[in-house]
Amino acid sequence: MYVTVVPYDSRWPEAYAQEAEAIRQVLGDALVAIHHIGSTSVPGLSAKPIIDILPVVTDLARADAQQGAFEALGYEYLGEFGLPGRRYLRKGGDHRTHQIHIFQQDNRHDIQRHLAVRDYLRTHPQDCQDYGALKVALAAQYPLDIEGYCDGKDAFVKALEQRALAWYQANGFAE
Repeated sequence: MYVTVVPYDSRWPEAYAQEAEAIRQVLGDALVAIHHIGSTSVPGLSAKPIIDILPVVTDLARADAQQGAFEALGYEYLGEFGLPGRRYLRKGGDHRTHQIHIFQQDNRHDIQRHLAVRDYLRTHPQDCQDYGALKVALAAQYPLDIEGYCDGKDAFVKALEQRALAWYQANGFAE
């Protein structure tokens, strides 16, 4: 898979909204909330052009029961996929267009860390710019090595997440 990082695209929020509506239909009353997360949710941030979506559900078993409906929308349903308490789905094969990260509503830690990073980057332009520049540089350095790209971001992302969570809690966003 070729690592591609592109400038922010103003069409990404609409792409999220369209897919979120389809997800709402699949999850029905099991859905508590749905969020656009990841780099495509941050105006001005360069990103891999993959829409990340975080549905919050009452019970993961209810999401699991909809595996066939998600597959009918073109998703691979990959279960926890390395992160306990999550259901991970991806769409588009080698040319991925969407990723879904489903969490149960009582998993506040994982939900909040995703929302904290998104909201922090939306309100801290220098960190947003630094993160975008890092991703562009790593994509150029590791165009055919997604693991190298991810490893190159790891320390920055971990530090960013810690700053974002502290900011999120200090500003009363955390539950």
